[in-house]
Amino acid sequence: MSDKVLQVNDLRIRFRNGKETSQPIRGVNFHVKKGETLGIVGESGCGKSVTSLSVMGLLPIKTSEIVSGEILFNNRDISRLKEKEYRKLRGNEISMIFQEPMTSLNPVFTIGEQLSEPLRQHKKMSKSEIRNNIIAVLKQVGLPRAEQIIDEYPHQLSGGMRQRVMISLALLCHPKLMIADEPTTALDVTIQAQILELLKEIKVKNEMSLMLITHDLSVVAEMCDRVVVMYAGEVVEEAEVNELFDRPLHPYTQGLMKSLPSNNERKSKLFSIDGQVPKPSEIGEGCVFANRCPFAFEKCFAETPPAFNRGKHISKCWLQDPAVKEVMQNEERSIVNS
Repeated sequence: MSDKVLQVNDLRIRFRNGKETSQPIRGVNFHVKKGETLGIVGESGCGKSVTSLSVMGLLPIKTSEIVSGEILFNNRDISRLKEKEYRKLRGNEISMIFQEPMTSLNPVFTIGEQLSEPLRQHKKMSKSEIRNNIIAVLKQVGLPRAEQIIDEYPHQLSGGMRQRVMISLALLCHPKLMIADEPTTALDVTIQAQILELLKEIKVKNEMSLMLITHDLSVVAEMCDRVVVMYAGEVVEEAEVNELFDRPLHPYTQGLMKSLPSNNERKSKLFSIDGQVPKPSEIGEGCVFANRCPFAFEKCFAETPPAFNRGKHISKCWLQDPAVKEVMQNEERSIVNS
C-alpha cells in the first residue's frame, strides 16, 4: 500500500471570465504522506489556495474546470467526483481550516448549530450525542467553558477562540487529512503560537496528515516535515524542511529566505524580490520566474525548465541542469586563465 494519503499529479486548472480564460494552476505536482505535515509556501497569487480548494472540491463549478491531471486521495482519483460524492468525503475524511474564521462562521447561527452539521451528515447520532461530541472537541482544542460557548454566536468570541472553533469543526469527524489555509492570519503573535502548538498536538493525537498553506517561513520551520514552494501556479522547489532552509536551490526560494528579518541586521533595509507575481495571462515561454530572477540568462526566457532532482530535493531551475553547470564552469575557467 502507498504511504501517500494525497497525491496531486500534473494538475492544471482553468478559470473563465466571460470570453476570457486564465490558467492559474499550471502542472502542479506534490504529495502528502501519512502522518506528515507538508508546507506549501509562496507569495499571494501563486496558486496555493486555489490548489487547496481543488482538493476539497470547492472550486466554482460555473467558472472553473480541471483541464488535466489527477488528485488521488488514498489512491482514488477525486478530481472529477460529483458534488454528492464529494459531500461524503468533505468534512469526513478531508477537512479544511479556512483563512478568516469570522467570515467562515455564519453569524446568525450558534457555534453548536454550525458544528452539528458534519455530525448530522456523516454520523448517526442523537441530539444529545451530537452535543456531547461538540463539547468534547471544543475542550480538546483548549476552549474554556465549552458548555456555554456551544450556545453562543461567533461575534461573542475573540479571534483566537473563533479560530479554535474552526479547528474543532475540521476535527469533528476525525479526518485523515486536514488542510490549514493561513490558520494564523490576523491573530497576534501569542495566539499564533498557541494555535500552531495546538495543531501539532492534534495531528499527533489523531494520527492525521496536515497540509499547511502559508507565506510565513517561520511557521514552516516550526511546523513542517517537507516544503513545497509555489510560484505563478507551479511548484518550483520541494525538499525536506531542514534541507530547504540549509540549501535553497531555486532563486525564488533564495529570495524568500533573504527577505526574512535578521536579528543581526536590525538597522539594515529588508531585502525584497524585485517585481511581482505575474498574472496567468502574462506568463509566456521560459521559466515563470525569469523576469524577476537576478541569475536569468538567455535559455531561461526561451525554454521552460524541467524538475531537476538532487535525491529528494527537487528544483525547477536551469541552474540545476548538469549541462548548464558544466558550461558555466568552463566559462569561469576561461576567464581565470585569460
